[in-house]
Amino acid sequence: MKNKKQWIKMAFNIGFIIAVFLGLLFYVIKVDGIDNIAMVLQNVEITWMILGLVCMLIYWLMETLNLYIISKKMYPNQSFRNSFRVTMIGQLFNCLTPFSSGGQPMQAVSLVREGKSVSDSASILLIRFLIYQITLVIYTFMIIVFQFSYFKGLVSNFMNLALIGFLVNLAVIIFLILVGVNQEFVFKLASFGIRLLGKIKLLKNVDQKLEHLKESLGKFHDNFKLLKKEKKMTLQLVILSIIEHTVFFSVTYMVYRSFGLGGVPFIKILSAQAFLSMVMAFVPIPGAGIAAEGGFLILFKKFFTPETINMGILFWRMYTFYLPIIAGAMIMVMIKKKEKSDKV
Repeated sequence: MKNKKQWIKMAFNIGFIIAVFLGLLFYVIKVDGIDNIAMVLQNVEITWMILGLVCMLIYWLMETLNLYIISKKMYPNQSFRNSFRVTMIGQLFNCLTPFSSGGQPMQAVSLVREGKSVSDSASILLIRFLIYQITLVIYTFMIIVFQFSYFKGLVSNFMNLALIGFLVNLAVIIFLILVGVNQEFVFKLASFGIRLLGKIKLLKNVDQKLEHLKESLGKFHDNFKLLKKEKKMTLQLVILSIIEHTVFFSVTYMVYRSFGLGGVPFIKILSAQAFLSMVMAFVPIPGAGIAAEGGFLILFKKFFTPETINMGILFWRMYTFYLPIIAGAMIMVMIKKKEKSDKV
């Protein structure tokens, strides 16, 4: 029954994604007209489009290297190929689920199927998540320091949402670091809240949840110690994650230039995309559908021309959302075929 419910949810998510895509196509055709779309496509600069694809490939490479380095530390026989498969499965299910919540569980399943223990699989993904979040907070902090006032003057209400997104990410990092430094304090604080919810009948199985919490905090504390001990590995992961964020945010600049546009500095478009990503992370629907497209329109209509802004939205989503779905689905099909051939 649980699996059936999960499949129903997944089918709904896929249906929603397809509906948003078709809606976006209809919107672009209705607003821009076939003639304008044809003219824009005829003048697209292929070099910049290819560079957009290169950015996505580098992004996937950085994701894979991060996973590979952590996995190889625990399992010396880990192959880059398997790390790439797990990465692309994560890309697929991040896109198909709200808050990108489905990627890590599916990656954990894939790691276990490769022969890794459940605890080690959780540790690998937890370390990856911690590094990703820390570098994202540092990255966006630098952009806020140098670019926030500029964008607030353009779109003040949207930038307030971006700032809230940054503060939420920062709070998550502070909490995780606190767990790593003082596990017992966090457990006492969290157990107080859980017991309180249990007393007012808002939470069941309090003792079971406390035991699970203690076990999870203990695992995270051990992973945090590993990061402190393996300083060289941690530095490698941080550098790779910074590159990962940069190339992903750069896709929008490649889309911008592919329409023959210029004049807006690279750092402005990179910063705008970082702000948009902070807002998208807290939209509770697959791929932040509709909100992502609307946010892009609000932020980037100052940079794109009226003739190219809607096509810009379509191109950007094709690169950063629909392409990972297609690539991830292809990897899943290849894995299924291999599993079937191995059974024969």
